[in-house]
Amino acid sequence: MIGITAYGAYLPRMRLQKKSIADANGWFDASLNGLGRGQKAVCNWDEDAITMAVEAASDCLGQDTRDSVGALIFASTSAPFLDRQNSVVVAEALNLKTNGLRAADVTASQRAATSALLFGLDIAAGNSAARSVVVGSEHRLTQCATREEMLYGDGAAALSVGSEKVLAEFIASHSHADDFIDHYRADGSKYDYGWEERWVRDEGYMKIVPAAVNALLTQAQVQASDIAHFILATDQDRVPAMLGKELGLKGDAVADNLLGTVGITGAAHPLLLLAHRLEQAAPGDLILLVGFGQGCDALLFRATDAIQSKRPKYGVSGHLARGRAEENYNKFQSFNNLLEKGLGKRAEVDKQSYLSAMYRNKAFTTGFKGGKCSACGTVQIPKHRYCVNPECGASETQLEYPMSGATGHIATWTADELTFDFNPPAYFGMVVFDGGGRLMMDITEVDPEAFATGVEVDLHFRIKQIDSQRGFRKYFWKAIQVQ
Repeated sequence: MIGITAYGAYLPRMRLQKKSIADANGWFDASLNGLGRGQKAVCNWDEDAITMAVEAASDCLGQDTRDSVGALIFASTSAPFLDRQNSVVVAEALNLKTNGLRAADVTASQRAATSALLFGLDIAAGNSAARSVVVGSEHRLTQCATREEMLYGDGAAALSVGSEKVLAEFIASHSHADDFIDHYRADGSKYDYGWEERWVRDEGYMKIVPAAVNALLTQAQVQASDIAHFILATDQDRVPAMLGKELGLKGDAVADNLLGTVGITGAAHPLLLLAHRLEQAAPGDLILLVGFGQGCDALLFRATDAIQSKRPKYGVSGHLARGRAEENYNKFQSFNNLLEKGLGKRAEVDKQSYLSAMYRNKAFTTGFKGGKCSACGTVQIPKHRYCVNPECGASETQLEYPMSGATGHIATWTADELTFDFNPPAYFGMVVFDGGGRLMMDITEVDPEAFATGVEVDLHFRIKQIDSQRGFRKYFWKAIQVQ
């Protein structure tokens, strides 16, 4: 038996209220007011498709050993690098065993994540001992005062695929390739260009999806009425119910598309909705997942008796509950560089990245590995030749010690209004880790009303600096108050 062995998700905490967008732009296009209900998940300035992928995969893997992961497949149409393998950055931040690891980026379609999932299932089918992690993550830019700005959200989801302790057994799949263009983004363009909604609905969803799904159901010898969960990611909120009725599905099988709470998270959305329904599935439930974009992927799963035995720390429901309402539309535009803004002289410092130094120190900067003394057991970060324990001081006794999952407490901190930060003031302080070690770190997503010396923090992989001159970004770990 092969299938899904674990799942996880990530949604940025900031939830932009759609009314804020409509209030700012309704004078120009009154139709935006009709889309102004609800909210959407949006990235902080130091988040992107890579950082969200690390969060979702961490939620998926939990405390499981990571040495057994043989492949990491990253799906996105908004990856920060066009010619640098984004999946390798994710793998190293997760501290996966990279010697022998297959890493791949899948892109250029809204069904990139379902195609990536099929690749992971193929790997498991060919090697029962192999375990793959499939991550979909999306942070798409949108033009101001557009339908896309109202509907697009940011987020990520991850699935572990293998043959041990399967939560949802893979039954069958059917794929159909068709260059049906509902929207596109050309090379060099920042934004999607979308086509007319009714055309996309009638000629795309209502014709391509039924053909693929009916072929799958025939292959699997399953009746449509037996499907317990029908997942179709689309920004047209009425389409899933319309398709469900045409296919003969039960009404309550149609999954909530989360358009009013999250927004449509692009290529990541099929996996995000699947993770959400896996939280709700009962043993024996049949789950039909559809990915649409230049054709269609249809996948059928059956929840096993183990479906309720393993849940992620947060999952989709947990992250939905952690959201913070944001009404500052200008902040959203600034974080996404959608308007030209004077950042001041302190932002003009050259942020060139020295790639050789980055490579030599990547165990620390990407993997957040410290050292543990083999003589006395003292933990320290960063790792040095000598033990920092004054009663030990042993030389060359430091063993690599991953600390990315550590928690700690704020010993001292500063909110600096003078240094440049995209979201001032810049918070940084001394973090004392619960298992040993201490480090001066940036602190992000601070709630000034709740933040104080002694608060508990955990660690998150984020953007450290953006070198806009050369189109490069540096990543490191930051502290966030545990809530």
